[in-house]
Order: sequence, then C-alpha cells, then structure tokens
Amino acid sequence: MSAIAIKVGRKKQSEKRQSLIESLWDKETLDSTPIWNRLKQDGYTTLPRTMPQIHAIMDVLAEKGKPLSGVYLSLWCNVFDEGFLEVKDKERFAFEAGFSGQRAVTTWLIRMKKLEELGFIKSKEGASGPFNYLLLVNPLSVIKKVYETRPKDQLYNALIGRMSEVGAKFDE
Repeated sequence: MSAIAIKVGRKKQSEKRQSLIESLWDKETLDSTPIWNRLKQDGYTTLPRTMPQIHAIMDVLAEKGKPLSGVYLSLWCNVFDEGFLEVKDKERFAFEAGFSGQRAVTTWLIRMKKLEELGFIKSKEGASGPFNYLLLVNPLSVIKKVYETRPKDQLYNALIGRMSEVGAKFDE
C-alpha cells in the first residue's frame, strides 16, 4: 500500500471517529470538555499502542512483587526520538516511577539493573553514576528474543493480536 493510500485511510478513520464522537455527545459538552490532542498540545511523546501488553510481559519477566513497568514508562516519557536518555536526577526518576523514602533511588537502581539484564535498556556510567546514559531498545525486539526460549503464553498471544490490529512488526 502506498504512503498516500495509508494517509487517506487514516484520514477516513479519523473522520469516522469524529462523526461517532459528535453523535454520542452534544456540541455543548464537546465545546466545554478539554480533550487531549497531541497535535495541539506540547509535552507529549510517541507511545507504542502495544505498551500495555509490553508492560504486562515486562512485569511477568520481573521478580514477583518487583514490577518494572512504572520505571520503564517513566523512561519512555523522558526519551526523545533517538532512543537516548541522559539521567541527571535519579531522585526525580525514582519518584516518577512511584518510589519514595530513603530507599527510593536504591529501589529504582535495582529495577534499572533488571531492565538492562532483560535487554530493554543499555546503559553507560557517567558523572551521575550508573545509568547516567541510556538507550531504550525496541521492546518488541526484546520480547521476540525472550520468547524464542520460552513457550508462547497468553500475554505473548495478546501482544501478537494487538500488533496485528495496529500494524506493528517485530523487526522494525
């Protein structure tokens, strides 16, 4: 399918959604409701539509009671298109991931180490210590590699289903 055909198809889908919205809510409600629009708002990031499935798999791969998804989401919300992130303030990242108190940064560092062991990130030390410089690896590539050595389960199958719905592929 050509790029033009894809763009036309997306526009048609957008028009269908807008029509449905307008048929479900009255004009007054729509005019008075501040709806998020990534094309008009600043401060957004590109997020894979498969992120919920990625997070579910990631948390199963982590040790029981030590989920990784909050830490990973915080990283994702701070990264730019190059997949590179400089972590200058570990306290802020620990807080964003939901950790507080005296052990917040220590807990964050332990989860970061697990993310790196699983292959979701690559890191280099810097002036701020470990995990100062990060590369976020394509999570679909990581999951594909993980499932080469383990049985395909419900979470993996759900990911494959969602990938099919949104047109995502492992090797991109």
